[in-house]
Amino acid sequence: MLLGKIVAIANQKGGVGKTTTAVNLGASLAAAERRVLLVDSDPQSNATSGLGFRRDPARRSLYHALLLQEPVERILLKTELAHLELLPADKNLVGAAIELVEADEREFRLKKLLEPLRPGYPFILIDCPPALDLLTLNALVAADSVLIPIQCEYLALEGVSELLDSLMRIRRELNPQLTVEGILLTMYDDRTNLSRQVMADLRGFFGAQVFNAIIPRNVRLAEAPSYGKPILTYDIHSRGAEAYLQLAQEVIAHDQKSARAGA
Repeated sequence: MLLGKIVAIANQKGGVGKTTTAVNLGASLAAAERRVLLVDSDPQSNATSGLGFRRDPARRSLYHALLLQEPVERILLKTELAHLELLPADKNLVGAAIELVEADEREFRLKKLLEPLRPGYPFILIDCPPALDLLTLNALVAADSVLIPIQCEYLALEGVSELLDSLMRIRRELNPQLTVEGILLTMYDDRTNLSRQVMADLRGFFGAQVFNAIIPRNVRLAEAPSYGKPILTYDIHSRGAEAYLQLAQEVIAHDQKSARAGA
């Protein structure tokens, strides 16, 4: 049986489009009829609300699975897209980052949680917090690859270089199999010289590791989370929807190529 691929969506910098990418890549893969599990590991729980689930103190979350060993099957939520499920977050995850410090095998908790779920999902996406804390570390240890969203702005190259240094340390010490899924340019504005220059710099530096899909600055894409919807169900004709559908096709093609190489 083919095992699913676990992709962490990470960048220690905030406001670069991590959650937007997690929600909309998940929805676009689901629209391509791939079963997807989206794991919200950010205490801000924006991926959870972005898929239409309002804050609910009674709802079980990733915290209860990670720290209290509650069965994941009881925590998973079905979304409005048939092939997309969610392992939700809540503010308790702030406590998880602290409680994990003293836990046995603290960096491997999420990996142990997700491994049994792999056969059920071709793709498991993890939305990481905007910090290299224990929650992000757990995600990077659990993942096969990391997708790095980068905002097209000044100092973007510097930020990604720091993250890649961290990934090298994690690969050396905790997860030798971790690869870079790709670098995703977000909030691209083709009217500005800065966006075009950052794109040229990143493509020049990272080459084929940069996805062809570019996520534009797009009003509809920015509006969608406030309605609890991915862009595909909010406005499928928007440029944002087009871009994420293109990204999903690249991720699928990359996965198929890897599977053939490993066969």
